[in-house]
Formats: sequence, C-alpha cells, structure tokens
Amino acid sequence: MDYAGLFDLSGREVVVVGAGSGIGRESALALAAHGAHVVLADRDEAAAEGTAKLAGDHARVYPLDVLDSSAIEVAAADLASASALVFTPATNVRKSMTDYTDEEFDRVISLNLRASFHLIRHFAGRLAQRGGGSIVAFSSIRASTVEPGQSVYAATKAGLEGLVKTAAAEFGGRGVRVNAIRPGVVETPLTVQLAADETWAGAYADKTALGRWARAEEIAGAVVYLVSDAASYVTGSILTVDGGWTAQDGRYEPPLPNGEA
Repeated sequence: MDYAGLFDLSGREVVVVGAGSGIGRESALALAAHGAHVVLADRDEAAAEGTAKLAGDHARVYPLDVLDSSAIEVAAADLASASALVFTPATNVRKSMTDYTDEEFDRVISLNLRASFHLIRHFAGRLAQRGGGSIVAFSSIRASTVEPGQSVYAATKAGLEGLVKTAAAEFGGRGVRVNAIRPGVVETPLTVQLAADETWAGAYADKTALGRWARAEEIAGAVVYLVSDAASYVTGSILTVDGGWTAQDGRYEPPLPNGEA
C-alpha cells in the first residue's frame, strides 16, 4: 500500500463552488497544492480570478450562479471530467422566528438547501456515470446545536446533512462518496460582522476548547482528506471541525481536586 500517496491528487479535476473567498478559496488552494486541477466556480468571476492567480497553472475559472438550477445542470455536464465536487456557498439572516419575512426565509432556503440539492444530484449523477468520485458539502455546527436567531439557517444545515446521507446511500453502489464538513466558528466573509463585535467574538472563542476562532485555511485539510484516497471508505459521514465547540458541556469550568481522579 502506497500510504505516502494517499493524499496525492495529481491529474484529478476538482470543482470547487464558492472558490472566490473564505473556506472555498482556501480549499481550492489546498487541493491545487496536492496536485489537483481545480475548477473555480463562483458567481463572482473577479473573486474567482483572484483565487486562480494564487492557485497557479492548475486552476481555471467557471462562472456559476447556484441559484439557477438549470445553470447547475449545465455545469455538471460541462465539467463531466471532474472526479470531485466541493461546495461552500451559504447565507444567514439572524432574526427571531417571529420577525422573519417570507422573502428572507426563501432566500436562505434557496441558497443553503435548494442549491445544495441540485449540486448534489446533478454532480453525483455525472460522477456515477464515470465510475465514482467524491462530493464534499459544507454543513455547520448549527445543524445540531443552535442559538436564538438561527432557526432557518439551522434548519437548512440539518436538511443538508439529510441530503448528504441520502445521496451517499443512493450513489454509493456506483462509487460516489458523499460527505459533509461541519465547521464551528470560522473567520470568513459570512462572519465578519460577528468577529468585529468584541463581546460576541470573545464569547464564541471561549465556547471552543481551543479558545479561538478557526482560520479558513484550517478547514482545508478536511476537504483534501475527503476528496482523496485517504477517505476511500468514508461516505455518509459528517466530519466536525469545530475546535471542540460541540465536545464541551458549557462555558463553566468546575473546580477539580488537585492531583485526584
């Protein structure tokens, strides 16, 4: 067994949706560093071009608006030579359930859940036709642990995990692995307002076992793992990368006897 080559992605084409910034950008750079030919799919073509400059010769830009389901279907056909899909786009509206508008509800559902459904089904179908591959979706700790103001976002992430597990069951027999990464608090464009609030940012940092927020590049290793042969028997799984947020009971540290079990 060539264990040293488990993470080698040389010659493989990987589509990264949301590659223009944040976790998507760092994931694309990490995949390229491991030899993959990366397709940088994003609605913001200029942002994707910025990632391409950082990724080097093994990257190309593909404009894609995931809110357009027909565009996703076309992309899956255009990029049928790809061996993996990674997608990160999501949005959130932090409001009490009683204050949510129908428009806000539809906006969060459309990007976080509806687009995810179309990405998984169209790309999984193409991967199955070519004999297999890997799909990596991005969930959140909010799929399992919530706070006020997170109702619709949490529902979409829980729903996404349901899609991931079902797709793993439906396409596994044809060699397609489907998994999700469940990050905790990460410094990204989506969380910039929270990070700017010292009280909020500090409370979130204190909730983790590591006492800090994650940097986007700290999530990229999990992406490389799930795309690579190192995860060849991993499917239908939710990989938590949250700095210990969900491992802890709460914020209180009880006093412990010195030297006693």
